[in-house]
Amino acid sequence: MAFDEELAGRVRKRLARNKGLTEKKMFGGLAFLLNGNMCCGVHRRELIVRLNPVQTAAALAGSHARIFDLSGRPMKGWILVEPAGLVDEPALTK
Repeated sequence: MAFDEELAGRVRKRLARNKGLTEKKMFGGLAFLLNGNMCCGVHRRELIVRLNPVQTAAALAGSHARIFDLSGRPMKGWILVEPAGLVDEPALTK
């Protein structure tokens, strides 16, 4: 499985009302772009989330989140959320 199609569908449904939404295969998964800028994506079974870098510490304080690091070079302002943190729609929205 390259990426979780069910999670991608949930994200797609959540973002559908946004004009300028496109999808692109990246990172071995699926990226969602708003007006050409990646806002989130799905990598395997995890959600990739772009956020303001100053919000990173607060996001990591919550459970099921970690720094986005697939290559040994962590990306500031990007986190991965494990499936346990995406169990329902309110969790996905958060």
